[in-house]
Amino acid sequence: MPLDQAGSKLLFQVISDCYEQRSVIITTNLEFSKWVNVFYDEQMTAAMIDRLVHHSYLLLFDGQSYRIKNSLMRERS
Repeated sequence: MPLDQAGSKLLFQVISDCYEQRSVIITTNLEFSKWVNVFYDEQMTAAMIDRLVHHSYLLLFDGQSYRIKNSLMRERS
């Protein structure tokens, strides 16, 4: 869901404040190249991604979604 300008700036501030100070976990199904569609500001989005991936571990999961798989199973029963 796209954020308004104030919401984007607040999230950026939280991430900036945590940078190299605290751990942050973010889950998303969007690749980084599509984050600008949520935050609308290319420079801020790039800076946010830069802070998030520096000193980080990226876990990428391929395959079928656990939730979709289980929701389909319930519909058939």
